[in-house]
Amino acid sequence: MNKITMSVGSGGASTRSFVSDIIFSRLGNEILNKASDSAILDVSSKTAFTTDSYVVRPEFFPGGDIGKISICGTVNDLLVSGAVPKYLSFGLIVPEGYLVSDLERILDSMAAECRKAGVKVVCGDTKVVEKGAVDGLIINTSGIGDAVYNYTDVSNIKEGDAVIITSDIARHGMSVMLARGELGFEGEILSDCACLLDIFESIAGMNVKFARDATRGGVAAVLNEIASDCGLGFLMKESDIPIHENVGYLCDMLGFDPLAVANEGLAVIIVEQGEAEAVLEKIKNCESGKRASVCGIVEGKNVVLETAIGGKRHIEMPSGELLPRIC
Repeated sequence: MNKITMSVGSGGASTRSFVSDIIFSRLGNEILNKASDSAILDVSSKTAFTTDSYVVRPEFFPGGDIGKISICGTVNDLLVSGAVPKYLSFGLIVPEGYLVSDLERILDSMAAECRKAGVKVVCGDTKVVEKGAVDGLIINTSGIGDAVYNYTDVSNIKEGDAVIITSDIARHGMSVMLARGELGFEGEILSDCACLLDIFESIAGMNVKFARDATRGGVAAVLNEIASDCGLGFLMKESDIPIHENVGYLCDMLGFDPLAVANEGLAVIIVEQGEAEAVLEKIKNCESGKRASVCGIVEGKNVVLETAIGGKRHIEMPSGELLPRIC
């Protein structure tokens, strides 16, 4: 079988063969391979649960693909909540005629990220829809983890706390933009798509007050959401915010604020000022945190950027459709 046919979603022999040969061969484990209607899981009394859907176009881009994002995104949502990721579910919506070789590449990416994150896919579902009903593959993933810490309570945030960004900004959004080939010029920027397990394992037990991953809407959206919820503002220093030179150049050329561009391997972490350097050192020793920086403080009531030339401007909540289908 070179292409996905409607029979794959029929529930008969083709479905069984697809699940066994294509999915179980890559993502299988002692729980998933039972193929029961529900997975029976061993979880703690306090459990974190998250879900997300992924529709990135193009499905393959420098540094990742839709499968890698689906695992990293859900694992990271658990990590920034203070949970230890354990189990995932996934659902596929596949258009009729989709290349099996492309689907195998995507499932291979998912399997690789599951191994890195130490998680198991324990249940899932595949639906095949008529050709033209959707414009490409759609993936839904849900995740469960043991809620060990609480990084979600904005009441922990106090005036003077430090803001850490764990990597350089805007790389994923700009990578996808270039991969679409719609800009009239060539170039390649690697997406920052990554699982942040190494970072959150390294700072486990330290006094992390709050964490959130900055995906759609970027750092600007995260800071404005936190400010709205806790009633406190932020003063960010542009000179301390890490960004690759080519990413910054592309954002300038296209008129994008890099703070509002999506990331797929970056978290905003708030800690006490006195512990910021110790936390930063731990993060920078991680592969996905080498460009981390302390780049702001909790101050005032608004989200403000101190520019590289010494001026100040408000960092606004992003609005409108900036970069469609970036995750």
